Amino acid sequence: MAVSALGYLGFNVSDPDKWKKFGENIIGFEVLEQTDDTIYLRMDELHHRISIHKGDSDDLAYVGMQCRSRQEFEETKKDLFEAGIEYAQATEAEIANRMVRDMVKFNASGIPLEVFYGPKVVFDKPFKSPLRITGFKTGDLGMGHIGLNPDNAEEYSRILLEGLGMKHSDALGAPGPERFFHTAGSNQREHTMVIGRPPASPEQSVGKRIGHFMVELQTIDDVGSCLDRVEDYGVQMASRLGKHTNDHMISFYMYTPSGFRMEYGWNGRTVNDATWNVQIYDKASIWGHRAASKAPEPKVADPILTGPAAN
Repeated sequence: MAVSALGYLGFNVSDPDKWKKFGENIIGFEVLEQTDDTIYLRMDELHHRISIHKGDSDDLAYVGMQCRSRQEFEETKKDLFEAGIEYAQATEAEIANRMVRDMVKFNASGIPLEVFYGPKVVFDKPFKSPLRITGFKTGDLGMGHIGLNPDNAEEYSRILLEGLGMKHSDALGAPGPERFFHTAGSNQREHTMVIGRPPASPEQSVGKRIGHFMVELQTIDDVGSCLDRVEDYGVQMASRLGKHTNDHMISFYMYTPSGFRMEYGWNGRTVNDATWNVQIYDKASIWGHRAASKAPEPKVADPILTGPAAN
């Protein structure tokens, strides 16, 4: 059995308040709830998609992969076991913190993965962004995609394919491990997982388990208005507007307050497993995505300076 979507992400961050401002004032997330140890960032009818925890690593805390039902959850656990992947049952406190029905967790070549079903949905309080955007493209597509840096790309690829039932989408560059993966079934997002490079040595503070994560917007105007906010608040861009070769997403990359990248995009193409062929590419982008220069001078009184220089 296969997981159905990227359900949620958790980050350990050194400045939760800056992340809250970044989420609300730049990205358009809604803070529906905040506890003593978690800030929950919302982007659709689910209670949250991102959890912010106080921590020194400024890196990934966990990745939550969703199953549609208890049956598929149990079948995925069986697949993990048969693939030789040891998992542990989540504690009651962890399940309560994630606000799901049930969950297991395991280490996948250095990546903390969680598999769950039954997320909390809050239909009585419709998502309301604090910004004037039309909203995020989620639903069956999940919250977006994530690029991760495992210890061993081949082993991590095996876990995605054999343990989680994901499928290859495409590859970039010279022959080697497949880098882009999508979930099977109704989720047609072109890729949900991206394999990057291993983290740098402990002596190099730039090494992180997460390379980037992506959220998709409903309109190109939403992307353009975020570009304006990035300039107004002095947010450091990582790459300028461009169109990717594989998923055709028109997007740009910015640095989060923790120093890793976030992709903000629109109009990604989808896959149909009945007709999709694995493809390879020499270039990551059809056009654009060129490296950005220094952060702009903020035009607001309370700038949200982000990126490596802000840490």
